Amino acid sequence: MPHLFIESGEGLPKWSNPISHAVVAGNLCFVSGQLSVNEAGNYVEGSVTEEAERAFNNVFAALKAAGFDKSHIAYIDIAFANLNDLNEVNALYMALFPEGQRPARTVYEAARLPFNGKIKIVATAAK
Repeated sequence: MPHLFIESGEGLPKWSNPISHAVVAGNLCFVSGQLSVNEAGNYVEGSVTEEAERAFNNVFAALKAAGFDKSHIAYIDIAFANLNDLNEVNALYMALFPEGQRPARTVYEAARLPFNGKIKIVATAAK
C-alpha cells in the first residue's frame, strides 16, 4: 500500500522546508515536528503555553488532513528549549488530553529549536 503524504491542508502552515506535515503508512500517521507557525508559514512568538497551543493545533490539523483526529494519538514527543517550562505546558496537556486519554509521551530539552522557538511537538497516531 503506498503512503499518503500530507503536504498541505486546512489550518496547516506553509512549510519553507521540503518535508510533509504528516505521512500515513497503513493504519499509522506520523506527524512531523510542529512549531508555533501560522498558516502563512511565519513563526509566532509567545509564552511557552501559547507556542505549545499553536503547535498542538498544527498537529491536530495535520491529523485531520490525514483522516485522523487527536483520539488516535498514541505517542507524543515534546522538545523544549527550556525543560523548566514542562509544568506550564503540562496544564495545557492535561486540558487537551483528559485522564484516561493521554498518549505515551517523551519530553526533553533540545539545544536549539527552529526559529529559536520554545517548543516542538511530534506525534504518532494509530487507527
